[in-house]
Amino acid sequence: MKTSSSQGHGDSRSHEGSRPLGFKLAPNALKVLERRYLKKNEEGRVVETPEELFRRVAKTIAAADRQYGRPEEDIRALEEEFYGIMTGLSFLPNSPTLMNAGRRLGQLSACFVLPVGDAMESIFDAVKHAAIIHKSGGGTGFSFSRLRPKGDVVGSTKGVSSGPVSFMTVFDTATEAVKQGGTRRGANMGMLSVHHPDILSFMACKDDNSKLNNFNISIALTDAFMKAVQEDSQYELVNPRTGKVVQSLRAREVFDRIVEHAWGNGEPGVVFIDRINASNPTPAIGAIESTNPCGEQPLLPYESCNLGSINLSLMVTDGQVDWDRLARVVRLAVHFLDNVIDANRYPLPEIEQMTRANRKIGLGVMGWADMLIRLQLSYNSPRAFELAGEVMGFIRRQAMEESNALAAERGVFPNYTGSAREGFTVRNATVTTIAPTGTLSIIAGSSSGIEPIFAVCYVRNVMEGTKLIEVNPYFEEMARERGFWSRDLMERIAEAGGIRGFEEIPEDIKRLFVTAHDITPEEHIRMQAAFQRHVDNAVSKTVNFSKDASRKDVEDVYLLAYSLGCKGVTVYRDGSREGQVLSTGKNERASAATTEAGKGQQSEPAQIKITPRKRPDSLKGKTIRMNTGCGRIYVTINEDDEGHFFELFTSMGKAGGCASSQSEALGRLISLALRSNIEPQQISKQLKGITCHQQVLGCKGEKILSCADSIAKALDLFHSDGHGNGNGNGKKIIDKKYEFETLLIGACPECGSSVEHEGGCSICRNCGFTKCSG
Repeated sequence: MKTSSSQGHGDSRSHEGSRPLGFKLAPNALKVLERRYLKKNEEGRVVETPEELFRRVAKTIAAADRQYGRPEEDIRALEEEFYGIMTGLSFLPNSPTLMNAGRRLGQLSACFVLPVGDAMESIFDAVKHAAIIHKSGGGTGFSFSRLRPKGDVVGSTKGVSSGPVSFMTVFDTATEAVKQGGTRRGANMGMLSVHHPDILSFMACKDDNSKLNNFNISIALTDAFMKAVQEDSQYELVNPRTGKVVQSLRAREVFDRIVEHAWGNGEPGVVFIDRINASNPTPAIGAIESTNPCGEQPLLPYESCNLGSINLSLMVTDGQVDWDRLARVVRLAVHFLDNVIDANRYPLPEIEQMTRANRKIGLGVMGWADMLIRLQLSYNSPRAFELAGEVMGFIRRQAMEESNALAAERGVFPNYTGSAREGFTVRNATVTTIAPTGTLSIIAGSSSGIEPIFAVCYVRNVMEGTKLIEVNPYFEEMARERGFWSRDLMERIAEAGGIRGFEEIPEDIKRLFVTAHDITPEEHIRMQAAFQRHVDNAVSKTVNFSKDASRKDVEDVYLLAYSLGCKGVTVYRDGSREGQVLSTGKNERASAATTEAGKGQQSEPAQIKITPRKRPDSLKGKTIRMNTGCGRIYVTINEDDEGHFFELFTSMGKAGGCASSQSEALGRLISLALRSNIEPQQISKQLKGITCHQQVLGCKGEKILSCADSIAKALDLFHSDGHGNGNGNGKKIIDKKYEFETLLIGACPECGSSVEHEGGCSICRNCGFTKCSG
C-alpha cells in the first residue's frame, strides 16, 4: 500500500487545485443546488452559479488563514486548492457551510447538542436556542434524561411533572414552526437513558407515525444494562431529581420492548453511551449525553461540529485505490474543516466558546459502494470488510498527521490535556466521523456514506405523485459495455425490485451490484464495525431488514453491534413506515428506503411517469358531514377491494360559487394523489392548518380553520376509524357528534362519485343524481 506520510506539510496541498475551472454536474445535482444552496434574490430567483458558490466557499474558508499570519499569496493558493477539491467533487463540506459561507448568516456547522436541565427556564431556553439553530441551518440533539419523570413532584407549585415525552412535543412544535434557512424543516435527536423511570413511555412515543415527526429518538444503553440483558437480571430505574432508585425492571423485558418498537417502525435507535464516553477526548469538561440528529456525532452540551466527506468513488485509478490522491484530499479537507471553526459565526456565545475550546471536526466519506464497484469487489465480500479498515485507517492516520501539523503551526485545542493521542499532539479533539451524506452525495454523483447501493434501478417518488425510474450509472455503463442494456430491462428491474432473477444479466454483474436488501443484517453491522474501529466519533449506518424479518433478527443485530464495538445502531424494516422516498418492487405500497441511503442514489436517470391506478366500476365508502365557515361540507371517501383509500369527493350542501368549486378541485386532486399511492396521512398533513377568514367550531368543539382543514380532519377521522389501512375491515363508527351515512356500493353513472343510501333512496352528493322520482 502506498502512503504519503513522507510528504511534507506544505506539499500535501500542491496538486488538487490544478484542476480546470470548468466542471460538470449531473441534472439532479443542479436541481439540488438550485433548490437549496445557490443564492436567491428577494423574488426567489437564483442569482448564483455553482462555480460562484464554490468560489464563495473556498474564498471564505481560506481567508481564515490570515488569523495565523499566512502570506496573501499562500492564502490565494489555498483558495484554489479548496476550490479544486470541491469543484472536482473530491470533497464537500456539510450543507450549512455550502449554504452560508461568505453570506450574511455565516453559520457553518451542521451538528449541535443543547442541554435540557430540570427546570422550566432551562427547558424553554433550550427550545429558544434550538429555534435559533434551526433557523441557521443546523440540527440539534437533546438528552431529556435530567428531567424528572411524569408524576413526580414539582416543588414550586406542589403539582406534578408531565415528564420528558410531554416536553418533547413542545420542542417538536417549535421545530415545525421554524424553516431552516428557507430550505427545510429542522431536525432533532431526542435521547433518554435506559435508567430513566419514563423509559417505557419514551420508547413508544413514536409508535404513531404522525407524532414527533421532527425527532429521531434513541435510547442510551449503559454497559450495566447490557450486562443485565445478557445475564437476564434486574436493573435499576433512577429518579434524576433525587438520584434515588425508584424501581427495578427485568432488563431482558425492557430490551425486548426496544426491539419490538424498532421492528415496528425503526425507532427508537440505540446508542451505547458508556462506549461513547470511553472515547470522550475531554472527560474533564463533561460527560457526553446526546448526539446530533443522525447519531454519528456525540457532543458535549453547547458543542457543535463541522462535518465533511471525501468522495471515495473518485479515489480509484487503474482499478486500484489511489492512496496518494486520497492522502492529499484528506489533508486539505482537515485544513478546510479546521478553518471553518475560525470562519464560523456561531448562533450562541456558549456554543462558540465550547466549539473553539475543543475544535472538533468530523471528516468522513461517501461513495464507498461506488469505490467497491470500481474495484470489482462485492460489498459483502471478506475483502470489502478488510478494505474498509484499510481505507478508513489510512484516512484517520492522514487526518491525525495534518491535525498534528496544524497544532505545530497554530497551537493545540484549548481544552487539550497535554497527553499525546497515539503519538500526536493535535489541533482537533476529534478528526473523523462517518455521516450520512444525503444531498451532498447527489451533488457529488456518488452513493451515500458507507451504505450499499439501495437498488440498481428504483422508483423515486417526487412531488404531486409523479414517479421516476432511475438507474445506477455504473450498472448502466457496464450494461451498455456488455451488451445487455435496454430501457425495457431497466423498467422490469425497477418493477421486480432487484436483478437476481434476470437471466440476461451475467452472474459476475449480479455479484457486484448487491443492494441494501441483498446484504444480510449481520453483514451491514460488520461493515459498520469495520469503519468504526478507525473513527473518533461514530458511524451513521442503517441496517436494512426485509419486510418479513423477525423480531429475533433485530435483537441479534443489536447484540452483534454491541459485541463488535459499534457505538450505536439504527435499523429499518422495509415497509414499516409510510411516506417513502424510494421504493422497489411491483406491489410495495409502503416500502421505504433508509432516508440517507436513498438520497445518495442518483444518476442521470431514465425517466418514465407512472400513471395513477384505473378506477374500477364499483367501490364502497362512507360520507361524513363537517362544519366549515362556508357552510356544511360532505366528504365522501371510497376504498378499493383491499381496503386502501382510492378517491375523495366533496359537496358543499347548498353552498355554491367559489367555495364549492374550490372544494371540488381539492377532491379531484386528492383522488389523483390517492390513486397514485400517496399515503392519506401525507395528504392530510399538507392540508391541515390552512386558514381562511371564516373559522368555525366543529361538531366536537375543535376549530375548523378552512374548507381544506375540514377535509384533512375528515381524512384523519376515516383513518382513525380503521379505514384506509388495506385490511378491508374498518369498524362501524358510532359517534353521535359526527353524522356518518351508509353508502351504496357502486358509482354515480354521471360523475363517477360514490352514491349513498338516504331516506330509502340512492343519491350522489357530488352531482345530485338520484334514482328517486322526486
